[in-house]
Parts: sequence; structure tokens; C-alpha cells
Amino acid sequence: MTAHEPRPGGDVTFSVVVLTMGNRPTELARAVRSALDQENVDVEVILVGNGVPGDWTPGDDEVFEDKRVTLVRLPRNVGIPAGRNRGVAASTGEIVLFLDDDGWYRSTRLGAHLRDRFAADPSLGIVSFRVRDPEGGPGERRHVPRLRAGDPERSSEVTTFLGGACAVRRAAFDAAGGLPEDFFYAHEETDLAWQAMNAGYRIVYDASAVMYHPAVLPTRHEMFYRYNARNRVWLARRNLPWPLALAYCAVWVAMTLLRERKPAALRPWFKGFAEGWRKPAGPRRPISWRTAWRMTRIGRPPII
Repeated sequence: MTAHEPRPGGDVTFSVVVLTMGNRPTELARAVRSALDQENVDVEVILVGNGVPGDWTPGDDEVFEDKRVTLVRLPRNVGIPAGRNRGVAASTGEIVLFLDDDGWYRSTRLGAHLRDRFAADPSLGIVSFRVRDPEGGPGERRHVPRLRAGDPERSSEVTTFLGGACAVRRAAFDAAGGLPEDFFYAHEETDLAWQAMNAGYRIVYDASAVMYHPAVLPTRHEMFYRYNARNRVWLARRNLPWPLALAYCAVWVAMTLLRERKPAALRPWFKGFAEGWRKPAGPRRPISWRTAWRMTRIGRPPII
């Protein structure tokens, strides 16, 4: 048994990693408070200031003075996956939750629900949460990590997860090798998910595990199209047998041409696509054909 596996007969401990750039102190306090308020579970919060000064403090809300909050300052913006990896490295829990600084958990029973789920199934590696719009909107299809995303209230086994709305068994995180830091932003969760599945773990979308987050579009980020394309290529190069890798890239070229008709979107996308082939993708760890078949049976073959 490793240091991060659940202790026989003991309580599961939770580490909530909150990544922030320090520009939303009110929302950040709400996020941290929602984690610390979880009932009947042991919780710590690892607050990672990504790209903040060495003397940065998160704010004057008393929640940040709680002894269960650990502050990690990163003076340079290292990106989402590297920032979360630093948070995990500073954590002690068997289960790690990643929470966006503008999101929060409305239910104080979420931790107990997750504790019971992970305890009941040792093969369960990752739980992806249902994301709800606090304004009561219908939510976004991309927040349901499967092809048939029309019913967000239906739970199912899946092959990827939402990076800012999830719980990960620490043993599964370690087996997958953590998040790929060179990705900086986009698709880093899928890289980890595929490797976790290859190590024998299951991933589920649990509609009963709810996180609240404002409805925002990913295209608000200036680098969205470039990183989206580059990282898809890297994802394939790193994780898929070559026949599947080439099919995956071809499928996404076709889908992008069908979805994105505007040159303002296509230009940076194809620039990123070319960059993905030109630049090193990191260590290659192709999943087995058995894992690829398992993903297909779940409903999402690794070509889309």
C-alpha cells in the first residue's frame, strides 16, 4: 500500500486543489469555503497562486486563515496542468478534487457522497461532476464528457473528465503520471484519463456530484484555438497506437472544418495543428489495444 492509498479501516482524506491567478478574491473565498464546509470528511485545501508575487495573499476573508488551507505561490504562470500538479504535490489526501476559483460546491454532503463511491469500488479512479449554471441556465454540452450529452442528469461510465470539476483517486493520478505540463491549457485531463484507464481504472460521470460554475465559453481565451489543435495532436502522439493516432487527427480536422467556418478561428487552429506535429509532444506511452477496445465499448472510441 502506498502513502496515498486509502487506509484499511480508516477515513478517506480529501485534498481540494484550487488554482487561482489572484484576480477573483470574492469568488475564491466562496470556492474555498465550499470545500472546507464539507461534512463528515477530512478536508484540506491546497490554494495554488499561479503567476502571483512572492508576497501575494489571497485576501482578507477569514476563510483563508483556516489551518486546513495551505498556500502555494508560483511567481510565474506555469499553466493549468503544471499548477494543479504543484497542488497535488503539496497535498496529503487519498482523493484529490480540482476546483476552479470561480466555482463552488453548494452541497455540504458532496465529500461524503464521494467517500462512499470511492470506498465501494477500488477500481474507480476518477469521478467527473455535473456542472450547473448558478443562473439556472441549461448548462453546456461540453460539460458532459461523452458523445451523447443531451441528458446531463444521466450518470454513466466515460473516458475523460472535466478538469475543474472532478475527484481523482491519488493512486490513479500517480499511475497515470500526473497532468502533462507542456499542454499549458486544453486536453490535459484526457491525457491523464487515457493513462488512468490504461492502468486499469474506471472513470464515471456522476450527475449526483454537482459543482456550480458561471456559464462561460472556452473561446474567451485568446489561445483557445491554437492550444486546442496543438494539444489534440500531442494527445494522439503521446497516447495512441499510430493507426489510431492518425485516425484521431484526421477526424478532428474534418470536424473542425465542419464546425468552424470563420477564418479567424481556422487560422489559429491549423497553426496549432502544425505546431503539434513540429514540436516535441513529450514521452510516448501508447495505450494498449485492449484499453482502446474498452473505450469503444463504453461509447467513445479513441478516434473522436
